[in-house]
Amino acid sequence: MGAIAVHEFMSLDGVVDAPTWTAEYGFDPRMGEAIASAMAACNAILLGRTTYAMFEPAWSNRTVEDDPGAPFFNDTTKYVVSGTLTDPTWQNSTVIGAYDRETIRRLKDEVDGGLYVSGSPTLVRAMLADGLVDDLHLFVYPLTRGGGPRLFPENSTLKLSLATSEAYDNGVAYLHYRAVG
Repeated sequence: MGAIAVHEFMSLDGVVDAPTWTAEYGFDPRMGEAIASAMAACNAILLGRTTYAMFEPAWSNRTVEDDPGAPFFNDTTKYVVSGTLTDPTWQNSTVIGAYDRETIRRLKDEVDGGLYVSGSPTLVRAMLADGLVDDLHLFVYPLTRGGGPRLFPENSTLKLSLATSEAYDNGVAYLHYRAVG
């Protein structure tokens, strides 16, 4: 049985919208090492429709010379959770239908190795509520956004165990949590 590893960029107040606001902080190379470590145990990618639509044009033409993560994103099997996308154009992509926790559970059982999720906050919130996320890799930026979609909705309860933490020179804190129970 595989595990689901989620990677999110978020503000101090929990906002996880498109992370264009992270650019002013730069990207510490150690952040890339932490993300690579989260991806290392994963043999497939799981994405929501909106993140897939953002990633496909951003990653599909990148090479390893452009970004060391390009081969992982382009060559790895991608499963897209969507009730509207029917014909994905990015290589190695399969639409698995609208969110259904049993479909995701079966996918965890069937995929040899873990499933990596980046962004996809709607999908991640549903999987957190259904107890499907095994590892949560949060990169918390030192600002508040005030409004926007949050990773943890109001009244949600979740118990996690801190596995790793690190602070970067750009002010970002990396928090790796594991599911408890």
